[in-house]
Formats: sequence, C-alpha cells, structure tokens
Amino acid sequence: MPEARHFWGLLRRRQCLVPTWRGWLALLLVFAALFFLLGRRAHAFLAVSAPAPGGVLVVEGWANDEALDQAVAEVRRNHYERVFVTGGPLEIGAPLAEYKTMAERGAAILLKLGLGTNLVQAVPAPRVRQDRTYASAVALKAWMRAHGGAPSRLNLMTEGPHARRSWLLYEKAMGPKVKVGVVSIPSPEYDQEHWWRSSAGVRAVISEGLAYGYARLLFRAPRDPD
Repeated sequence: MPEARHFWGLLRRRQCLVPTWRGWLALLLVFAALFFLLGRRAHAFLAVSAPAPGGVLVVEGWANDEALDQAVAEVRRNHYERVFVTGGPLEIGAPLAEYKTMAERGAAILLKLGLGTNLVQAVPAPRVRQDRTYASAVALKAWMRAHGGAPSRLNLMTEGPHARRSWLLYEKAMGPKVKVGVVSIPSPEYDQEHWWRSSAGVRAVISEGLAYGYARLLFRAPRDPD
C-alpha cells in the first residue's frame, strides 16, 4: 500500500511508539533517582578544595567575614610571600562607603584582623558587565607583571560553590606556568551537607552550576598579547 503523503508531498505520516502512563511514571522515577544521586554531590563538586600552599595567597574580596578570618588563619599556618585581595567596584552603596571596591574592602578587613600592611595588597578590577571573576584574575596578573612577574604558585580562597568556577578561570587567566590551588570556605547561610533544605543553598548550587557550565563549555578567554 503506498505511503500517504500530504501537502503536495512535503509531509508524510509515520507511526511511532509513545510511553503509556506506566512508561511516563518509570521515566519520572529514573530522572528523580538520577537527580537525587547526582544532585546530592553537586555541592561537593562545586565547593572544591585543592590547596597549593606557599607562593602567594589570593582572597576574593566579596567573601564573607568568616572566609576572611580563615584567610588570616591560613596565612599564619603557611608561609606566603604576599596576600592579594581581588574584586571589582561595589554594586550597592558605593557613594556612602569608605572603600569603593570589593578588593579594598576585603584588604581593609584583613588588616583589621591583624595582617601587616607589607603583606596585604588590594588589586581592584574594572567594572565589567560579565565574567567578573575572570576580570579580577586578569587585573591581578597585570598587577603582578608590572611588579616583578607572576609567582610559580598561587593559592585561591573563596566561598562555597563558587570555588570550582573561580579555580578554572584563574587557571585560564594565569596560564600554565602558574600552579593554581583553591580552598573553599563554607557559606554561613546554609548547611552544605544538606544544601537542598535551604533556599540559599539551592540558589547557590543552581546558579553556580550553570555558571560553571558556561565557564567550562562556552567561555573563551581573550588571547593574551604577551
């Protein structure tokens, strides 16, 4: 029997199998199980710690006070040549603030917590509309080039699930000659072992998961002229 054609031969009818209600239920259970198994490990994957102590310590200036306090403890545990604090302009309240950038704010807190002025250096990044972490890393690399060159080892401290993305982007910015380590400081806003029980935890994991996917798959670093 000839196959039925429609619209002057542009379309033809085909038969296909579709799930029954039992089939849809089975698929739903499979996806739920995968989400449960993979989702529970999502935070641990994003909030990675792979430290490389020594060399210089880099602290993201927007981090919470607990993370900055742990940065001071890290400096006292390990020998660091310098402590750099990165970050762009304040997004809220800048006209009323004493410090206009996250880098300057974070550096001031580290000084208040007891680190010396000869050790702490704020390196502000310019205002950008996207890829702010990468812009901070590039600003740091430019500062280092202007003051003697990049170190062989860099240890990055940041907050929670932002760690995986920061680690990747600092590696891209610094290049293969600099070994980059990372330390993730838990966020005080939620229990990271049960992050899905908190709206703050869910927001952090979903937003950072999507941002890491973009950084890994779509982001292309501009070519370094040097």
